[in-house]
Amino acid sequence: MRLTFSRTGRLLVAAGLVSLLAACNSAGRSTQYTSLEGYVPDPTLKTATKTNLTGRVRHACTVTQARFQKVPEDALAAPCGCYAERTLSTLDKDEIASYRTTGYFNDSARAKALNALDSCKLPRPV
Repeated sequence: MRLTFSRTGRLLVAAGLVSLLAACNSAGRSTQYTSLEGYVPDPTLKTATKTNLTGRVRHACTVTQARFQKVPEDALAAPCGCYAERTLSTLDKDEIASYRTTGYFNDSARAKALNALDSCKLPRPV
């Protein structure tokens, strides 16, 4: 069976493949986060308590893992609570300051977060 696409369809498929390749090439670079156009970190992060930061990380984990695993969010309350607690307890003051400023984990904090995912038996996002 031979697929036939219109010229527009072929252009769209080619554009999609180019976009996918560009995304794959930049996936391992930490600069991908610094180049997010229009991204503004939540200004309340700068004064948030550590408990509030833990809640934010727990919520982000729950939403992300629910989409990733295709399960309801409430099924991930315990593992994401584990993840948030372990991650924030291992971050040093510079890593927390970076998170407060940027809204995401820097490279050293990201490594600790990945270890927390493993120890809390959560799959790593791709």
